[in-house]
Amino acid sequence: MDKWLWQARFFKSRSLAAEAIAAGSVRVNGTRVTRPGRDIAAGDTLTFPQGARIRLVRVLAIGLRRGPAREAQTLYLDLDPVNAPDPLE
Repeated sequence: MDKWLWQARFFKSRSLAAEAIAAGSVRVNGTRVTRPGRDIAAGDTLTFPQGARIRLVRVLAIGLRRGPAREAQTLYLDLDPVNAPDPLE
């Protein structure tokens, strides 16, 4: 899972992704995980913090490499887009 989060460009390094997972900050299909090496598959839903936001993404594919941003965006579907209106405003 740490490798996928890094390949999808949610974290600058695998070690940062692994730290977030080990700290229990990442959920897969609603279940908290603490093992960075946990397998994920297409269709899984991940919830994790990124800066001040909580990201909710669905895994569409498992990457083969850390490619350019455009390639990374094909690995997931953002279920909480940035442009969504804030319900508190």
